[in-house]
Amino acid sequence: MKIIIMASLYLFSSLTYASFEVQKVTDNVYALVGELSQRSKTNLGNNSTHGVIITSKGVVLIDSGASYLGAKEIHKTIRKLTNKPIKIVINTGGQDHRWLGNDYFKKLGARIISSSKAKIDQQIRADEQTTRLKILIGDSLKGTEPVFASETFDKKMNLDLGGVHLELYHFGAAHTAGDIVIWMPSIRVMFTGDIVFNDRMLGIGPAKDFQSWMNVFEKMASFKPKYIIPGHGSASGLSLATNNTYHYLVFLKTKISKILENDGNMLDASKIDQSKFHYLKNYESIAGKNAQWVFEQMEFDY
Repeated sequence: MKIIIMASLYLFSSLTYASFEVQKVTDNVYALVGELSQRSKTNLGNNSTHGVIITSKGVVLIDSGASYLGAKEIHKTIRKLTNKPIKIVINTGGQDHRWLGNDYFKKLGARIISSSKAKIDQQIRADEQTTRLKILIGDSLKGTEPVFASETFDKKMNLDLGGVHLELYHFGAAHTAGDIVIWMPSIRVMFTGDIVFNDRMLGIGPAKDFQSWMNVFEKMASFKPKYIIPGHGSASGLSLATNNTYHYLVFLKTKISKILENDGNMLDASKIDQSKFHYLKNYESIAGKNAQWVFEQMEFDY
């Protein structure tokens, strides 16, 4: 196995296991960092980051993966860290890699938790997501059955396991309608799911409500977390997460506002120079679409 020391705003020690880079954020808290590119047969749909909290009574897993085999791979990686059982799985939103591995962990006896809006989103889009995954990951989808959370909450939920206290919040739509944050106040760690994208460019959809996403980010940031475990990319501090996600959304809003003020159109939006964010993975394929989606929303509200 290869040991990597990774520099960001903070230093995290990292180990590479199978398809994940495992970052130790603090004692007993880890980020499982998946690939930054598209879902594939080799990554089992897990082009995403997942959180792990090891307590005295078992493990809390943040997001269960995009497939049954993907969930099994996550569990295999966790076993490199601890032999304790997976007690709780929290789905941070409605994207496939946040919840389609639920069945695997439910069979192990884990509690499955999500926001009520995430569960509705998952139910609405389950067929669409599995159809798309069949194209992207093929046989790697084998054994995957949509299983939804048995415990949900609307705005806030407190959770305790093995001396660890967590607070779950749904502030509104971000990348998906039911996106939540998980706050670990004792060590100021925030698990954000798809509210934060590090290292790769975010995609506005499927919620397509960038203004709500900005509002949600601001509420998350008001906790002043020391460490952030995002939905994509490496763990970081708040500053880097802000640059990679919030500042990008503000940038698009500012540029589209000027286009609308000058009676511009969708074509003008697609030509916005976004090269200052070229360092984010998938920039070439997603930047233009993001501008068009923001233009659609702002034109409707203008």
